[in-house]
Amino acid sequence: MGYLNNYLQQFRDAGKDELANSIEKTSRRIGKKYISHFTYTTHEMGLLFGNIQSGKTGQTFGIICEAADLEFRYFLLMTTDSRLLQKQTLERAQHDLPEFAICSENDEEKFRSAKNQPVLIIVKKNTRVLQAWVDRFRNSKKLKGNALFIIDDEADAASENTKVNQKKVSAINDRLRKIRDTAQASIYLQVTGTPQALLLQSLNSNWRPMFTEYFEPGNGYLGGDFFFPGTETNDIPNFIHFVDDETPQESAKHVVLRHLVVSAQILLTGGKVSNCLIHPGIRRAAHEKSKKEIEDAIAWWTYHHADEKFTDAFDREYAAITPQNTEKQPHDQVLTRVRQILEKREFTIVLLNGTSIDDDKDYESGCNFVIGGTNLGRGVTFGQLNTFYYTRTSKSPNADTMWQHNRMFGYDRDPGLITMYSSRALYKLFAEINETNNSIIRQAQAGKKITIAYPDGLNPTRSNVLDKSLLNILVGGSNHFPSVPKNETTTQISDLVQQFSNDDPATEVSLKFISDILKHFKAEKEFNLDGYIKMIDSARSENPMASAHILVRRNRAVTLGNRALLSPNDWKETNQFQDEFVLTLYQVSGEKNNGKSVWVPNIKLPMKKNFYII
Repeated sequence: MGYLNNYLQQFRDAGKDELANSIEKTSRRIGKKYISHFTYTTHEMGLLFGNIQSGKTGQTFGIICEAADLEFRYFLLMTTDSRLLQKQTLERAQHDLPEFAICSENDEEKFRSAKNQPVLIIVKKNTRVLQAWVDRFRNSKKLKGNALFIIDDEADAASENTKVNQKKVSAINDRLRKIRDTAQASIYLQVTGTPQALLLQSLNSNWRPMFTEYFEPGNGYLGGDFFFPGTETNDIPNFIHFVDDETPQESAKHVVLRHLVVSAQILLTGGKVSNCLIHPGIRRAAHEKSKKEIEDAIAWWTYHHADEKFTDAFDREYAAITPQNTEKQPHDQVLTRVRQILEKREFTIVLLNGTSIDDDKDYESGCNFVIGGTNLGRGVTFGQLNTFYYTRTSKSPNADTMWQHNRMFGYDRDPGLITMYSSRALYKLFAEINETNNSIIRQAQAGKKITIAYPDGLNPTRSNVLDKSLLNILVGGSNHFPSVPKNETTTQISDLVQQFSNDDPATEVSLKFISDILKHFKAEKEFNLDGYIKMIDSARSENPMASAHILVRRNRAVTLGNRALLSPNDWKETNQFQDEFVLTLYQVSGEKNNGKSVWVPNIKLPMKKNFYII
């Protein structure tokens, strides 16, 4: 029947036909486009990305099965250096892939003795663990004459070379290169929900994906567009509560009571677990402080749970919930259950950080308040997470890191029970990240090379994984022009702009018109003209109706190569369009340029965003 068909049948037997169809579509597409054409003589790298907690593991297992059907035998799946995540992935593989020999980090004998079945090894991205498998692969000689299929889950975490700007290779990146080189050939599939760091790798790093594939989330998924549809006031969902005007103690009391009401509704309707996630930052002191605030809030409600203050506050929260996945339980039953949780202390406060001893068993059932920082990101899942309290701040936030902490995204959430508590500034930041994520997705779906843009003050990723010598960071609102422009023919460009006179103000035109004009130019290598065209085409993919402006001026006596091109008047004229691309075309006379007349393009970027191009 085939490994993929057997894997999909499990979902169909459970009545999950839509999920099975989604996995099959992704797996067959990648199998047909890439795996079936693999020559067994090369090392190829690709990228599979989806939305945070949208089912990447299920899709990845499907691709593994498709590759096994296409006669790949050896697979290595790497998680982040998280015991919880490696354990979750291992247990799921053992359940979902019974026809595979599933090996954990120390299963060398199982790896060596496996016969007549595909082998899947699941390890953490840990220097010691990876080096052990480098040695095992080399010593066993099993990969001699065999290709290795590598799946790097959360590939933008730890895998890149963090010493690229020091002209050195970081330890994890070094081990990954060695693992890849132990095989005769390999396919290295990067998997993530935040591909920014990978897309901005330089070509000569050998870490930039050769192909990019996006898979859509299934029905019932709540993600970025649900939580962050926009930054305008009327776009903010009513389940978002801003905490700017409250003390931390007041916010904690609101969070606790809301979560108790939601938990009572879930538990009364047969639910097993109800989780609240609290993310105060990465410092352990902040975690302890938040834990104390939650404990104090619970103590306050416990002390007042029989008086009028409690009843009034409960009534407001009860009226606010509108469960969609279950029938709303009667007021008095929910009230009684909330009081029972408080009186009998039927809740758990879980601390997840580098020093805590709590694990996933502590939030698999019951009413839980989970507090932490870095450990709350990168693949760790939380069932029935409907209450989210996010207060983390950063002076120079990274978009991919911020987005990975959105553990509230997922399938088993109830839209009518969701609540998010945050500051206004933090919500706006998330909305801006979501806007750019959607742009990346649209470009990938259209098969285009991807351009990334973020507002000033928001970085796409960590600077230590990007080659600063090759990455251009272009500030929004800035002007850019080539020092040595070349026209395909001066006549072609002149014909395109013949309707624009020297006296016309900047005129509104389409982005496509601007892009078409620029394609008639060539420029020096240092001026990445192709990158600017990609930026404009990216903006077109976001909104085909978006406008730009053009300003045309002829017979200008300008010496090429100067630091500034625009005259003060033209600069003032174009600068009034702050949030659009503006193309100024100067026809420079040959008087100061070896007797040759030439058109020179000046591109002004929209003010709101910085652009990142390799």
